[in-house]
Amino acid sequence: MRCQQTICSSTGEWTPAPPGGQPASLVLVFGSGPAFSQPLLDRVHQAYPDACVAGCTTAGEISNDGVADETAVVTALQLEHTRCVPATVDLKDCDSSRAAGRRLAASLPDHQTLRHVLVFSDGLKVNGSDLVQGLTTSLPAEVIVTGGLSGDGSRFKSTAVVAGGTLREGAIVAIGFYGDRLRVGTGSLGGWDSFGLERLVTRADGNVLYELDGQSALSLYKKYLGEQARDLPASGLLFPLSVRAAGQTAGVVRTVLSVDEQADSMTFAGDIPVGSHARLMKANFDRLIDGAIRAARASAMSLAGGKADCALLISCVGRKMVLQQRVEEEIDGVRDVVGAGAVLTGFYSYGEISPFTPTARCELHNQTMTITTFAEL
Repeated sequence: MRCQQTICSSTGEWTPAPPGGQPASLVLVFGSGPAFSQPLLDRVHQAYPDACVAGCTTAGEISNDGVADETAVVTALQLEHTRCVPATVDLKDCDSSRAAGRRLAASLPDHQTLRHVLVFSDGLKVNGSDLVQGLTTSLPAEVIVTGGLSGDGSRFKSTAVVAGGTLREGAIVAIGFYGDRLRVGTGSLGGWDSFGLERLVTRADGNVLYELDGQSALSLYKKYLGEQARDLPASGLLFPLSVRAAGQTAGVVRTVLSVDEQADSMTFAGDIPVGSHARLMKANFDRLIDGAIRAARASAMSLAGGKADCALLISCVGRKMVLQQRVEEEIDGVRDVVGAGAVLTGFYSYGEISPFTPTARCELHNQTMTITTFAEL
């Protein structure tokens, strides 16, 4: 596997200049702000005319140079023994996010030789946990799905994915990887601390939460946030919710996407089932960074001793907001694990898709660092 990376700034300057007519199997494009535009995608197509191009808008970009905002990171992968096949659906054409996942899976041919699926989704209009369930129940059990929900910084206004050479809102793109010589490693960990009472979810509808312990969930959130409540939903990223299903000992983390004052509700990136238990969480700086390092170790170990050629890092925007100037530390920690030979790319997201470990089932996560490593034998 050969990897090339170039970065476009908000002023349109490329570092280094993109090549012309180079071979590539897959080009990943992650960007935000003025740097991310249709002319940029047209330039990517000129540089890699035969490549499958996929990616999304972000809440921050990750590259070999570290973390940046308002840039576009273009990473081209030339896979020697692996075929990449794209599939795209529009949410408006599907009855539900789960149906969208099923349609994506059905659009990927030859499930018998399918090795991995990489997915980038709209970040605001999707129910991420339903999307993952639709995908995973329609694919062979041995096919691991990783990816993330696109971002829009702390604005929460509009997100888009790159599909078919264009930016598309309300869409989901999946890339199927085919080939026996491809090796994929995965890891996903958080690092947040729970606090306060664990409360029963007494009223919810999918990923829309209304009541905890029979009380308004939005009012409880505002009580805990204090003055920061006026900055919802962005400030909600600093206080995610740990949701534990009845009968389970471990929970998944859910982050706020929007609030509806009139309906007195909060919309999360994934489901909040009635009867589950929820508890607020807060940042622990050292544990957040350690979580990224442990995710990298899990991903590297699942390559069975092989060296990663490329590492895709998808981390939650909430982690970026909390870590601030220390955000580079989680990237540096990953680099120390995967090695200098691996090209790093990725973005800060509104949700991460991965199993916690390669043997676990795939889920939607929030507030985690999710790492997918790729290598070819």
